[in-house]
Amino acid sequence: MLVLPEAYIGHAAGLATSVLWTFTSLFFTAASRRIGPTAVNATRIGMAVVLLGVTHRIWAGSWVPEASGRQVTLLALSGLLGLSLGDQALLTAFVAIGPRLAMLIMTTAPLLAALFGWLALDEMLSPLAWIGVTATVGGVAWVVLERPHPGAPTPHGHRARGLLLAFVAATCQAGGYLLSKAGLGHGWLPETEQMNPQAATLVRMVFAACGMVPVVYIHWLRGRARRAAGLRTTRAGSRRTGTLLAFGGSLVGPYLGVWMSLVAAHHAPLAVAQTLCSLPPIFVLPFARLVYREPISLRAVLGALVAVGGVTLLFVPKA
Repeated sequence: MLVLPEAYIGHAAGLATSVLWTFTSLFFTAASRRIGPTAVNATRIGMAVVLLGVTHRIWAGSWVPEASGRQVTLLALSGLLGLSLGDQALLTAFVAIGPRLAMLIMTTAPLLAALFGWLALDEMLSPLAWIGVTATVGGVAWVVLERPHPGAPTPHGHRARGLLLAFVAATCQAGGYLLSKAGLGHGWLPETEQMNPQAATLVRMVFAACGMVPVVYIHWLRGRARRAAGLRTTRAGSRRTGTLLAFGGSLVGPYLGVWMSLVAAHHAPLAVAQTLCSLPPIFVLPFARLVYREPISLRAVLGALVAVGGVTLLFVPKA
């Protein structure tokens, strides 16, 4: 039986997070075309709360995790900042400037995480780890910067607003990740008293669900106004299929993916964990070729190789 060295548990969890989030993007893209992005966003968080709650009940024997008031506060802020505000800003940026430019700006999240980890948790990366982070971010950015293939959807909206929202999303993601790690107890609690990542994910997701309530309410009001005006939005495919796709995305993303991301943050420096969780633009390339029949350029392949090389450096043990 293969046993992973403890020093690499966080690294492996970070890679697993990127793989899971890659599948999540495929599920949620297909689901959004059928039931709409707001419905998908609300469904994914609601389903994740249920799945995480049942898991915690089976593992710990209770529905409510044991946590101090400070831990709950930090994890609540993390859920609201990273999963509610951050995701909403990113989705809006996708519409305004397109996913490629938005994802390019999102590659600043690992660098912001490194800054936050240094300032708040006194985490210092080795020179080799910095080279790995820089190479990985550079490889992802190079892939994302490539000109879209002909026929790709054209973004619309205010460019300055979209750029600002994408940077807000990157900052929220890095800040939410920092709050998650602090909520586990890093930096202020002994290791034996730190919170389990699964329980912390449940607390974080519950407050993210609370943050979605006003978003869903506003969406419902707009839908009612459109129906009153005789307007109707048509979507491709059935609602049942869309709901099933949303459930599949919820299983691999907000449930397993967010859980693994906290395992990564628990066992690895914040910047390393954030970097390893930021690889979906690379991992999605073969699916874009096989599922959507998009051509994969030499530049995309080289960018992926650079990013993978950077990830490899993050696994090199400290001297």
